Amino acid sequence: MADAKTHDRRLTPARPDLAAKHLEGRVQADRFVEGEECEVIDPIAPVRREPSHDAPLETEALKGERVTIYDRNGEGWAWGQLHADNYVGWLPEFSLVSLRSKPGHKVIVQRTFAFPGPSIKLPPAEALPLGARVEIVKHENGFAITGQRHYVPAQHVAPLDAREKDFVAVAERFTGTPYLWGGKTALGIDCSGLVQVSLAAAGINAPRDSDMQEAALGTAVPVGDVKRGDLLFWKGHVAIARDGTTIVHANAHHMMTAIEPIEEALARIRAAGSELSCVKRMG
Repeated sequence: MADAKTHDRRLTPARPDLAAKHLEGRVQADRFVEGEECEVIDPIAPVRREPSHDAPLETEALKGERVTIYDRNGEGWAWGQLHADNYVGWLPEFSLVSLRSKPGHKVIVQRTFAFPGPSIKLPPAEALPLGARVEIVKHENGFAITGQRHYVPAQHVAPLDAREKDFVAVAERFTGTPYLWGGKTALGIDCSGLVQVSLAAAGINAPRDSDMQEAALGTAVPVGDVKRGDLLFWKGHVAIARDGTTIVHANAHHMMTAIEPIEEALARIRAAGSELSCVKRMG
């Protein structure tokens, strides 16, 4: 039986002092607990490495996402595992509620406003990012009305099974978005977040981090045969090919999501000490 420390902490709800009940017999921990399923109520909820606002941002959970909570520290933080990509971390308790909605729709634009009534002149109740999930109870006068009685422009949401035809086009719409380690929205996004969110819009589930994506996604192809939709991987970085000569990627060099020539990126990243590790083709 393995010690909890030997497992990937990003994907395994196990610590030396506590672990998920379903891991009993597989990991060592002082105690095992049943989880409590919750939903994210805020538009964006940070998932942090430690229960502190100063702790590194690991990823973000979006409105409507499900998360199983295994621990609460009594100081406003809850430790659990996201259902969408199995990521484990600490979330603010105020971002979570007991299950209360049945999301059947998702936001399909970079960002939309939810209004407290049927008028775009009202101060928005919240701003929802691409991929946020909502329960729509009625359509009326150009609005989709949520279970919270928020009014969202009807053209900004679609059923959960709606699929973008070209995930690269989704990524391209993030051009100019500030770079944010752990980010997943138009307010800020990182390289693997851009890949995950763009693929999700096309109905493709992807792991959260670039090393996980390199291991799990696509089929390796020759570096000289890059086509639109291919994923280019370096150690700790991933980019999306727009065609055989350009890529779109969220990166700390530009501090934003940028489009640039593949050869230029290869040379710059090589100069920084990292070689391209592989090219993976989706589909």
